Amino acid sequence: MNRSSRTGNDHQLLIQALTPAQRSPLLNLARRIADAGCNLADARVSSIGVDTSLTLLATGSWDAVAKLESALAKFAREEDVHLVHYRTDTRAQASRLLPYLVEVISADRPGILVRIIDFFDRHGIAVEQLHSMRYQAMQTGAPMFQAQITVGIPADTHIAALRDDFLEFCDGLNLDAIMDPVKF
Repeated sequence: MNRSSRTGNDHQLLIQALTPAQRSPLLNLARRIADAGCNLADARVSSIGVDTSLTLLATGSWDAVAKLESALAKFAREEDVHLVHYRTDTRAQASRLLPYLVEVISADRPGILVRIIDFFDRHGIAVEQLHSMRYQAMQTGAPMFQAQITVGIPADTHIAALRDDFLEFCDGLNLDAIMDPVKF
């Protein structure tokens, strides 16, 4: 969409907030979004260590988004929050992509996630969402790795062949993995 052709409530502001506080600034940011006359269209909140990361998408009219931008500048000065925001465009519908969930568990070793992401990149498959972590195995205390990845597979891809290639790839790295369609 051409930015100059926007009208109405289709202006978007992407907001990234990082804070060392254990208390999430989500409520305060959501209030500022609403007070500016915008809508909170999408939100991602993660606790990583003792820190909190938020990614928010606010939508509204041009003047409401401008008001929100001013409110965010004041918010960042008043709170212990690292804040980045910018205007963005509406994402085009990816109707030709099939959403699949990939789950991987293994003993933790450096480079596992890079190799998994590289596999999908070489096959022209977009990583839409990713959550990974390290943890200690309950029984043995061994360091473990776990990842949940949502990928967008082009509709013309032969899914069975891709799944076979992926599982063979994982077997070669001694990874326990599944790849199933996302169920809504």
